[in-house]
Amino acid sequence: MKRVFDFTASFILLITLAPIFLFIAFLIRMDSTGPIFYLSERVGLKGKRFHMFKFRTMVDSAEGARIYSTVAGDRRLTRLGSILRQHNIDELPQLFNVLKGEMSIVGPRPEVPYFVDMFVGEEKKILTVNPGMTDFASIKFNNEAELLVGSSDPDKTYLDKIRPEKLRLQLKYVEEQSLLLDVKLILNTLKLFFR
Repeated sequence: MKRVFDFTASFILLITLAPIFLFIAFLIRMDSTGPIFYLSERVGLKGKRFHMFKFRTMVDSAEGARIYSTVAGDRRLTRLGSILRQHNIDELPQLFNVLKGEMSIVGPRPEVPYFVDMFVGEEKKILTVNPGMTDFASIKFNNEAELLVGSSDPDKTYLDKIRPEKLRLQLKYVEEQSLLLDVKLILNTLKLFFR
């Protein structure tokens, strides 16, 4: 049932948003050099790795920096990239991942292998469900980049102060998942998107 919903919703949304995608692609090309999409390696269901789509928001040379956390005002962000991130528009291409079955609309946000390798005990349950575009944690930490401002080591701050609560909320979703809960989380996400 969930897969049918994910496939149908992502298919309809991709068709509906196609003109907006094309306009954003044009703006990205005008704003800076580099590809339109950024492919980030993430870990999904049962530990399977996949490439998660995002609109590119950083300068083309930023990928080699190996800094996983982004702070508000990060110098690697392009002018347009800052705006796209502020409104979570850079995440919309993940609808392609949902269509392919690598992600769901709702589910724990997929992490990079670096952070997944740190999973211990119960935390590994997070990999028993398809990762998603939104969940409890992404709603609570929608201002994550602002929380990391001023940190001399954003990755360490993320690990020490944000990640533990994110993991708790992701496990909460795994334990309580249902279609009704998914609908509630989608509505709460839309509130953030249009605020």
